[in-house]
Amino acid sequence: MVCLGNICRSPLAEGILRDKASKAGVDLEIDSAGTAAYHEGELPDRRSIAVAKKNGLDITNQRARQFKEEDLVYYDVIFAMDQSNYNNICRLTDNEVLKSKVDLILNKSYPNENIAVPDPYYGGDNGFDEVYSILDKACDVIINELI
Repeated sequence: MVCLGNICRSPLAEGILRDKASKAGVDLEIDSAGTAAYHEGELPDRRSIAVAKKNGLDITNQRARQFKEEDLVYYDVIFAMDQSNYNNICRLTDNEVLKSKVDLILNKSYPNENIAVPDPYYGGDNGFDEVYSILDKACDVIINELI
């Protein structure tokens, strides 16, 4: 799960998918990162923590980190939150096989539409509720494909 700073969208996506995988009995290694190192080592945004908690999830064990080229090799699937982050990830390699692992997460809910998860960082608290709902639906599709 990859967004820009790894404090808003991708930590929520990680937390949501981790919870759904656990409840479905699906063994997945799930992580998140940001294409920029602005917040490396920090907790998720307080508003992400709050909306996760409101929905029964605790994401306070997560710390922001920067996405690295090695992540393309290590992980089987990489979900970007928007086109800019998708492009930043793909710029890390010339290897087409590695690039093929990357997709926009909302292509799970809206196949081939390349819709971005809105960045709630500069908005109000209700933007985080909207992002949670959008990611929750996408993560349902991901889990349903695996069970």
